[in-house]
Amino acid sequence: MSRLAAACVVFVLFSAGCGGSAKQAETVPGGDAGRGESLIVDYGCGSCHTIRGVDGADGRVGPKLDDMDERVYIAGQLENTPENLVRWIVDPKSVEPDTVMPDLGVTSSQARDIAAYLYERT
Repeated sequence: MSRLAAACVVFVLFSAGCGGSAKQAETVPGGDAGRGESLIVDYGCGSCHTIRGVDGADGRVGPKLDDMDERVYIAGQLENTPENLVRWIVDPKSVEPDTVMPDLGVTSSQARDIAAYLYERT
């Protein structure tokens, strides 16, 4: 799957929901933000998303992936928790069958690293 497709996967992932107050996300168990940044680059997330701190991540197809710790929802449906973010990254179609975000074959371990980066560094 192309890097553009990978970036599109992350697109819907970080769409914030409407209403409610923002919450502080938990630390991602087993996640490594340093590895997450590398994976974000490897999967090409920045071709669809603007991601603070990632060189070249200036895409405009999907939402900006900043301030994940302040969002209420992931993909407009899931409560913003590390577990739900990992679930979305690994299998977005299980959450939203009509999403444009493709299944890139990201493992749970890789998804934890990506989530750690998005929660801790954006």
